[in-house]
Amino acid sequence: MIDPENNQDTSFIHRKTAIKPSRNISHFLIGRPLQTSDAPHQTIGKAIGLAVFASDALSSTAYATQEILVILAAAGTIAFGYVFPISIVIVGLLAIVVISYEQIIHAYPDGGGAYVVAYDNLGRFPALVAAAALLTDYILTVSVSISSGVAQIVSAYPELFVYRVPIAVACVIFIMVINLRGVKESGAAFAFPSYFFIMMMLLTIGTGLFRMLTGTLGAVVDPPEIEHFGEAITGVTAFLLLHAFSSGTAALTGVEAISNGITAFKEPRSRNAGITLIWMAFILGLLFMGISFLAREIHAVPSGTETVISQLARTVFSGQGLLYLLLIIGTTVILILAANTAFAGFPRLSAILATDGFMPRQLTYRGSRLVYSYGIVFLAGMACLLIILFQASVTRLIPLYAIGVFLSFTLAQSGMARRWWRAGHLKPDESQPDNAHEARHILRYEKGWSLKMISNGFGAFCTAIVTLVFAITKFRDGAWIVLLLMPVLISIFFWIYRHYAGMASRLSLENYGEPPPYNIRHRVIVPISSVHQGALAALRYARMLSDDITAVHISTEPEDTEKVRKKWETWGRGTRLVIVDSPYRLFMEPLLGYIDEILSSRQANETITIVVPHFVPAKKVHNALHMQTAEMLRRALLATPGVVITEVPYQIP
Repeated sequence: MIDPENNQDTSFIHRKTAIKPSRNISHFLIGRPLQTSDAPHQTIGKAIGLAVFASDALSSTAYATQEILVILAAAGTIAFGYVFPISIVIVGLLAIVVISYEQIIHAYPDGGGAYVVAYDNLGRFPALVAAAALLTDYILTVSVSISSGVAQIVSAYPELFVYRVPIAVACVIFIMVINLRGVKESGAAFAFPSYFFIMMMLLTIGTGLFRMLTGTLGAVVDPPEIEHFGEAITGVTAFLLLHAFSSGTAALTGVEAISNGITAFKEPRSRNAGITLIWMAFILGLLFMGISFLAREIHAVPSGTETVISQLARTVFSGQGLLYLLLIIGTTVILILAANTAFAGFPRLSAILATDGFMPRQLTYRGSRLVYSYGIVFLAGMACLLIILFQASVTRLIPLYAIGVFLSFTLAQSGMARRWWRAGHLKPDESQPDNAHEARHILRYEKGWSLKMISNGFGAFCTAIVTLVFAITKFRDGAWIVLLLMPVLISIFFWIYRHYAGMASRLSLENYGEPPPYNIRHRVIVPISSVHQGALAALRYARMLSDDITAVHISTEPEDTEKVRKKWETWGRGTRLVIVDSPYRLFMEPLLGYIDEILSSRQANETITIVVPHFVPAKKVHNALHMQTAEMLRRALLATPGVVITEVPYQIP
């Protein structure tokens, strides 16, 4: 073979195509295709990273306080005083989790979060548990955040309540399209709404604290009817407080997203991702405690018709004026855009799982905008399904939420604790690529390993307790669905892995000697419905393959068969024609039956080739007017060894 660039004789030529994707409607929706070399230019900085990866965690402040109050309402309004102490405990837990994930970001700069940490330090099964938990949580993140955003709209415009599900589905599709445009563009689009929400919430909390100190804050005017979850009880019990605490920990969802998407940041990406995580934690803790404190002071109540944020805003701003509307708009937008965190994390995690062989390989495919398009579309579809099933109800969805993410928190921190223990048992100048064929990071001796191990171990203990509390207190409310779903997902992971591993083993070239030279004979079958130029083109091709050719006609109408027979006498050129009568006017079944007869008498070195004429009309729409015989035969015979199906296209001008 001659290389056209240097006229050198070589068996290996590397060329670059100049062909570009043709323009279509997708370019209008998601933008022009990007080259692979553009990938480094699609990374994001800390400011955009906060909008992309922290919107879920920050937006949870809009409903976390309300979900605490919904549970406390079962004991009456006297229990609402516990909302702020519970919030302080949750913020303390946030600090523990953030410290752990800050270490993960620097220890595993290629991303992957809990899955990669667990895989390297705890083994494959715990890693898949973490992956199943995170994937489930990402799907629920989209469903809950979108539903909560729609709830804010319904609070301001109650007449839209009956349209909440279509509105929520439309929002999911909108976020999906924006994310298909790429990380950089989606981050730029979401940056302003995210920072607008932060500023409006800080203004609301600041104004509320000022009015409280000056004695002009007051309480909620005309509070809505109180909504509570579960049966009414007398007195505040430990179980009630734990139940409320577990609902409030929804504020921590999304914290792990940055560790999964480190590769989206500009270099030095670990440092940028770590700083972004700290920014997010500080803002989240400040907003959450501020909202919970003021909600207690104004005697806000949980309600399905008006959110706590709406009650807080109209109390602080003395009515539903401009500032009230701006806060509601900002909250609604950030809640809808909070789904973007899941759209940033889910495709990356599923791509890592697919690379390891636990999910379909298609999820590793990067689309025209250098994002994992299949993962984005799959996430949107699953979220829409949940929204429809649960009628966009935050209260019905929230029991399913957060148990998965806290399970992943526990596994991630347990994995890091074991990592520090292993590092501490190495010599200062020693490195150990533990499980070198699978490990994603070389293990080295770490100074201060014991302190890090204690920190991560304590964090794992705390989040394990929260996971247990979640499983117990939310079990009857719907958490059993998640606890049942995760084993199913893990089973699917292993099923996919076994398929890929088995296929790779069968296709492997290891211990594969040079195959013997081909010494086969062809028997060719040409199915024809009538005798025309397309059928003769297929017949001419068949003669190039073999002298043993049989044309087969399935007779469904005697008159048509007689026409075929007469024309074949003229044009068949001595090729034998087998006519199979089909009294019930079936086509595929008699043809397949005849092929089975041929296969039953096939010799060991004989290959059966089915040559099918395929009409190619000038206009694609005309394809629907022709029988797709080749496609039907392919589906029926694809798994049959020794059979080759060949289409002979005949272009019709």
